[in-house]
Amino acid sequence: MNKQELIAKVAEKAGMTKKDATLAVNAFIDAVKESLAKKEAVRLIGFGTFDVKKRAARKGRNPRTKEVINIPERYAPVFRAASNLRDLVNR
Repeated sequence: MNKQELIAKVAEKAGMTKKDATLAVNAFIDAVKESLAKKEAVRLIGFGTFDVKKRAARKGRNPRTKEVINIPERYAPVFRAASNLRDLVNR
């Protein structure tokens, strides 16, 4: 399912126009992005948690030159599905 299909499904389920559903989906995505940018978790009970995980600095290797390089620490967005969502997927 891509974004346009999601918008169509939201419009159908909520009984709203596609224009309103587009605004709702975009507002949701923006709200999640803003929270993650502040390194805050977004918990949706029954669905899952969007969070930010810190990845430690490490040594890597350039595959072309085999030279050792330093990879700096960084933050990465992660999603953990709620247990009932995992159960639903695994039925």
